[in-house]
This record gives sequence, C-alpha cells and structure tokens, in this order.
Amino acid sequence: MELRHLQHFVAVAEDQHFTRAAERLMVSQSGLSASIRALERELRAPLFVRTTRRVTLTEAGRALLGEAERILAQVRAAHEAVAAVQGVLRGTLALGTEQCIPGVHVAGLLATFRRRHPDVEIRLRQAGSGALAEEVAAGRLDLAFAYRTQADTDQLRSMPLTSESMTVLCHPDHRLASRGAVLTPEDLGGEVFVDFHPDWGPRRTTDAAFSAAGVRRTVALEVNDVHSLLDLVDENLGIAVVPRHFRHKRPSLTALPLKTATGPEYETVALLPPERATGPAARALITLLDVEGLASPPP
Repeated sequence: MELRHLQHFVAVAEDQHFTRAAERLMVSQSGLSASIRALERELRAPLFVRTTRRVTLTEAGRALLGEAERILAQVRAAHEAVAAVQGVLRGTLALGTEQCIPGVHVAGLLATFRRRHPDVEIRLRQAGSGALAEEVAAGRLDLAFAYRTQADTDQLRSMPLTSESMTVLCHPDHRLASRGAVLTPEDLGGEVFVDFHPDWGPRRTTDAAFSAAGVRRTVALEVNDVHSLLDLVDENLGIAVVPRHFRHKRPSLTALPLKTATGPEYETVALLPPERATGPAARALITLLDVEGLASPPP
C-alpha cells in the first residue's frame, strides 16, 4: 500500500468528488481514479459508491478513512520531527478551538508562535468540543482547545487548562434578577433558555447538571456564537447558563451563581493525539502555554 494511494483516498473522501479532489491534489482525474482502483484491488473491497454528481464512502471506505487519516498524520509528524532535529520547525500546525475558551489566550498564543516559528503554516478551525475531539483523534487536527468531553483513550489525551463554575445570565428586568441569590436548577424550571448547539462545552455542562437534578429545561433559542447568545438574553428573550467568565462580556446583564449537586464545573483542556503521534509544532505550541504565561486570556 503506497502513501499516495491513501492521500488520494482521503482527498476524495473529503471532497466527495473526483474532479475537485484531483484539482486540489494537482493530479489528473484519470490518474486519481487509477490510484483509487489500485487501492480497492489491494484491499479487495470497493471504497466508494460513485454517482454522476458525487461519491460516498462504502462501509469499507468508512472503516479505512479513520486509519488512513491517522497514518498520514503520523507520517507528517515524522517529517516534521526530522526537520526539528535539523534546527528548523516547518510544516503545518492545524489547531482547533471552541469560541471564547477559558484557560488560553488563543490569539496571543498564535501570534507568539508565529514570531518564533515563521516557517510553520497555521490553520485554525472553530467548532464544538465533540467534533474537535473526533478530529484530533482522527489526525485531522494536531491539537485543540476544548471542553473535556471524555476520558483519555489510546487515540486522544488531554492536558488540563482550567475549570470554572457556571453562571446564570438574565436581563435586569427578569424576575430572577431581583433575587440576587444563588440559584439551583429547580429555581429555573419552566424558564425559556438561550443556549449553544449540543456539541458545545457549555451546553454539555448545563445539560448534564440539569439532567442530574431531574429538571427538564426548554432550549427555545439555539445559537452557534457567543455574541448572538448575549444579544438574545439582552433582549429578555430567555436566560442562559454559561461559564462564569462570560459575565464580563456583557456587564449590562445580571449574573447569578448556579449551584448543583455536581458543581457544575466547566473544565477545559488541550486535546492531543498520543505522545508518539504529536508533532513538533504542537509540542512547541503547548510549551508556549507555560513558558510565555499564555495559558489565560488577558483581564
């Protein structure tokens, strides 16, 4: 099995189209098709279902995709490790992060990294913590800053960043604002909530806390960015349960502490592949967290 066959396979799987994949790889479409057929012959299984408009993975193709991505990630890490030994950090750093993740000042961290390692191309992807964990485990991302969604596995490890309590945000005219006391999930029964997509860390933390308390809540307004959430609460369209540091983003809102039997604690981590598969660029970025004091955003 040749590496180029795996590279071609992954490109077609990502683009779901032979022509687009060939253009991205800068190879002929006939050469790409021949490469895929050679891989299918070697594995004795079809990898794609081909139609006139797109291609989709077969069951065998889905099984191969994760392994192929991990193999290519390890090969890339090996190349970068050799370059690092020669004194130059090169290659690509593919980083993922949730929005407004506490415990790390992402912009400042990347700015410092670029100054120190100008030959490394930085790629940044923003997504929910569940998706980020999958992409690091699959080798599509070198590391990610996210909410802890699972225990460490043989494909994914975590490095703690910080943890903080959750806070209820509401409009100053909301009935809860005048209470000025610590709230529990039971106090919030029947409220309309503004929240993030279920893949986001704050949403996962809140869902778990309310489920443990046996309180059902209605998320009527679901968003994918912090400012939209704050705008909706600011218009008194609902309340939100968010990590404590969010209260500084909109001082006009009333912030009330939330207490539950499980905390709830919003724990953020750096997600990394196994030690052997972690590339030099990712190692250098993690080192900056401690050396440069960039583990927390500026006040």
